[in-house]
Amino acid sequence: MRKFIPVEEVAKEWMKDPAFVAAYDALEDEFAMASALIKARRDADMTQEQVARAMGTTQAVVARLESGRTMPSTRTLERFAKATRTRLRISFEPAKRSRPATARRAAKRPVS
Repeated sequence: MRKFIPVEEVAKEWMKDPAFVAAYDALEDEFAMASALIKARRDADMTQEQVARAMGTTQAVVARLESGRTMPSTRTLERFAKATRTRLRISFEPAKRSRPATARRAAKRPVS
């Protein structure tokens, strides 16, 4: 008997629910921001505590930024970039036409 259900299996079921897909799609920008912050910190080979010290803040603030639950100000992003020895770049892209989440994910998958 299994003690856990693999996340991939659960996600496949959730993606069948249009309400879940819509909510998932609405969070895409926040996930992208969180991923970019985590990548910058990891590429700098720094812990959240080290980034926090370099920013003059606490580890909890850095964790909150990386969670994607808040949308940081440009000033905060600049401080994060300086702390991780990176450069902040902001760009504008054409709005995406609404596509189902499954089509978007399929488009992002690398071709084998």
